[in-house]
Amino acid sequence: MRRLGAWLYDVLVVISLLMVAGFICFGLTALALSQSWITLGPYQDTAELLGASRLYQLCLLAVALGFYCWFWRTSGQTIGMRAWRLRVQNTDGSRLRLSQCMIRAVTALLGLGNVWIWFNPGTRLALQDKIADCEMVVLSKEQNKQLLDK
Repeated sequence: MRRLGAWLYDVLVVISLLMVAGFICFGLTALALSQSWITLGPYQDTAELLGASRLYQLCLLAVALGFYCWFWRTSGQTIGMRAWRLRVQNTDGSRLRLSQCMIRAVTALLGLGNVWIWFNPGTRLALQDKIADCEMVVLSKEQNKQLLDK
């Protein structure tokens, strides 16, 4: 249940970041259109142009991946994980490498990788933890406070 709570917190943060990124991309696209740097082509408006743009989709994906990878790499905790006293780490307690963060983010399958725990209750590893060779630990209140104070 802790993982679900942390996931819900993080989804709200990621959605807000995606809204900001979308606003910035929309503004830059509107500027490019007004300066005639680009044209709408077959699209009726800026929103339709962005909706069909692979570059825009990659930008939004980069924002979401960047959020998770930044937090997992720097402290092992996203904002939701801090609230629920969870930390992702290597089995020796060290921080994840960037490659592990990327693998973990891709294999999490939007949170569905956590269902793996129900089918393998003895390991307590989610699919993304198993593939990225890391673990999720529950911190005591004191350990969580020490991480927050750093």
